Amino acid sequence: MPPFLSYEDKNPGDSSRVPLVLVHGHPFDRTMWAPQLAAFSAGRRVIAPDLRGYGASPVTPGTVPLSRHAQDIEELLGFLEADSFVLAGLSMGGQIAMECYDRFGDRVRGLVLADTFPDPETPEGRHGRRAMADRLLAEGLRGYADEVLEKMVAPYADPEVKAHVHRMMTATSPEGAAAALRGRAERPDYRPLLTRVTVPALVVVGADDTYTPVADAEAMHAALPDSVLHVVGGAAHMPNLERAEEFNGVLGKFLTAVDSRS
Repeated sequence: MPPFLSYEDKNPGDSSRVPLVLVHGHPFDRTMWAPQLAAFSAGRRVIAPDLRGYGASPVTPGTVPLSRHAQDIEELLGFLEADSFVLAGLSMGGQIAMECYDRFGDRVRGLVLADTFPDPETPEGRHGRRAMADRLLAEGLRGYADEVLEKMVAPYADPEVKAHVHRMMTATSPEGAAAALRGRAERPDYRPLLTRVTVPALVVVGADDTYTPVADAEAMHAALPDSVLHVVGGAAHMPNLERAEEFNGVLGKFLTAVDSRS
C-alpha cells in the first residue's frame, strides 16, 4: 500500500551512513529543507516528507494532533524500509520529532531540534491557536503570511529566502494549516521526554528568533543528557534557510559524529 504522505527520498541506495529524516514546520512544506537536501544527499540517504495537510500531502480537515503526524512519519519510514536514522525537525517539526522519539525512539540514532520548544500549550496559547485556525479558514494564508514573514525570517534576510518562505506559506492549504494548529494546541509536555533521550542531540536556534528564543534552546540543551547547542547569528526562526551554510556545517559535524558511533 503506498504511503499517505508525499515525500522526497534522495540517494535511497546509500547505506554507508545513517539516513537523515527532515520534518518541516508550520505553515511550510518539504521544500523548506532544499539546502539540506542538496548538501547531504550526495553522501547519505535523505528523506523529507510533506506533513499531512501541507505541500503535496492530502488534507485532513478538523484536528490533526502531533501524534497523527508522528504516526504518518512512522508509517512512511516503514514503507521506505528506513530502519534507523537521524531525525531532525524545526519548530512544529521539532515537536513532531519529539513525539516520534516517544513513539519509536529505538530507531532514532540522533535527534536534531531546531527553533522549537518542548513545553505544553498554555490556556492563552490554546485559545490563540484555535482563533488563528478559524481566521485561516475564513481568510486564507496570504494576510497571515504578510504579517509574520519578518518573524519567520529576519527582516535583513536574503530576498530570495524571504520569497521562498512567503511562497510556502501562501501555498499551504487553509484546512490543513487549521487542523494542525488545533492539534498543536493540545500537545503534551515533552520536557520529561527530553531527560530520557539516550541518543546524541543537536539543538540549533537563530539568535534573533522571537518565536522560540535562545533561552528555550538553552533549556532543551540543559535537559538533554547528551546534546550540543549552536546559536546561529544573523538568523531568526529558519536558520536552515537564512544561514544555510552555517546550519549545514553544524549539522554535518553532528551527522559525522553519529556515523562514527553507529
